Amino acid sequence: MRAVLFYILACFVLAVSCTGDRMEGSTTKPDSLPILITKIQTCSRLYTTEYHVHKIITHDDELTFNGTVFGHSFNWKIPAGSRKVAIPMYATLKGFIDFSGFSADNVIRDSTHIEIILPDPQVLLTSSQIDHQRVVDRVAFLRSRFSDQELSNFERQGRQSIIESIPKLDIHERTRASAARLLVPILKQFGYREEDITISFRKALTPDSIHVIDRTDSSL
Repeated sequence: MRAVLFYILACFVLAVSCTGDRMEGSTTKPDSLPILITKIQTCSRLYTTEYHVHKIITHDDELTFNGTVFGHSFNWKIPAGSRKVAIPMYATLKGFIDFSGFSADNVIRDSTHIEIILPDPQVLLTSSQIDHQRVVDRVAFLRSRFSDQELSNFERQGRQSIIESIPKLDIHERTRASAARLLVPILKQFGYREEDITISFRKALTPDSIHVIDRTDSSL
């Protein structure tokens, strides 16, 4: 199987708003860090980025005749025994950050500056489907057409291919940027100036370490 077409339409979606009401006395920083932590925890699972993926899955298989004659092996392709199929597939990916486990370990601050270390971004594959109206196949007369089970298996392999390609995308950076835009107003409510706010990921984070959840997989 190989992908012959793969393009991504990236769009920024701020699915929830967790800024809440402005606090009284927002021009001063509260002494209690738990207040700030609780405020950020209310964001819960924050979806910030949505990608729409269009992928064409191709599959070829040949009917072959093989064996051994006088100690020599052979493998012949039967001209009337090939099958080919091109399957358009659509999928939706959503990048999010789960703030439910946010704690004091995610906050570094001094008298003027505050740094928020974001929890690792995660990616949810929310949907995938085959465009059955545009499936193109070429089946030789010695072969049967592709079954629904085979097409379903190709869709599963296509989803896995999309998941494996996620580290090559910039979804973690876009998720970070969108989360920062939403967190900065919260921190400003606590009296921090925008230039004194830093939003970062943990140092060891790489695109390959992003956790991916496949909601479309019925085996999960």
